[in-house]
This record gives sequence, structure tokens and C-alpha cells, in this order.
Amino acid sequence: MTEQPPALDLYDDGAVRWARVDPGLAGVRRVATSVVLAPLTLAAVVVAATVWRWAAVPAVVLLLLWAWAWWLVGRQVSAMSYAELPDELVIRKGRIFRTLVTIPYGRIQYVDVEAGPLLRRAGLAEVEVHTANPQSAGSIPGLPEPVAHQLRESLSSLGESRRAGL
Repeated sequence: MTEQPPALDLYDDGAVRWARVDPGLAGVRRVATSVVLAPLTLAAVVVAATVWRWAAVPAVVLLLLWAWAWWLVGRQVSAMSYAELPDELVIRKGRIFRTLVTIPYGRIQYVDVEAGPLLRRAGLAEVEVHTANPQSAGSIPGLPEPVAHQLRESLSSLGESRRAGL
């Protein structure tokens, strides 16, 4: 009798052991958001203080948007996880619009590790898994660099050993 793979669910962890991304990813994304919103907010505050008092309305709206984005980024990052199952890699993201991507190891063509300047500064990287079908590809952002490189090696060797139909 063969062992059944664990059931996958968008919300329930069930029997699957999910690995979460590093919480430091939230800080990186908050800095990126602040780089965009801080100059806009500052400009609106300066205009409100010197030229046009009604510019205080957009300044307040931008401050509220900034606070909401700060909170939202933390919620998004805490909802990202992945699991290495016997036959596939599963990636889960999102709170409201939840996605579950299943990538069979035999379909993996290649695996990249990427890190921009902010991720590198935080010691994090993103693992990008490529397949022939872009809809079955996926990425896992915010992994510690050693974990990302180890996962890339593991997925590459599993993909090579289980190559389907090639």
C-alpha cells in the first residue's frame, strides 16, 4: 500500500510542515515602501506649510496610506510559506487573495537565487523556480542567504533526477 501525500489546503496547515520566510523581509519591504511614500508625504507637508493649506489633506492621506502599507507588509510577509513534499515544492502566499502553487520536481528547469541591495543588506535572498509553464513557476522571497543557496542546490538536483519526459 502506497503512502498518500498530505492534503494541501489554502488555510489549514494539516499534516504539511510549512517553512516560513524570514520576518526580516517585512523590514526590507517597509524600507522600499518608505522610499516611495516618504518624499511624497514630505512634499505635501512642505506645500501645506508654505504655499497652500489645503495640501494638508493629501499629506494626511499619504501618512495614513504609509501607516496602512507598513501594517499590510507585515501581514503579507507572515502569510508566506513553502513546503518541500516528497514529489513537489509547494508555495503559499497571501491573506485575502490566497495562492497555492505546486511545482513538481520533475518539471523544474532551473532555479535562481536573487538578491537586490536591500535584501543583501538584510542577509536575505529570493529563490526563483522556473518551469516550462510560467503559471507553474514560483518564487520564495526572504530566505536567509545560506538557506536560499541550499534550497537552490536541493531543488536543482531533485529537478535533474526526476526530469519528466526529457
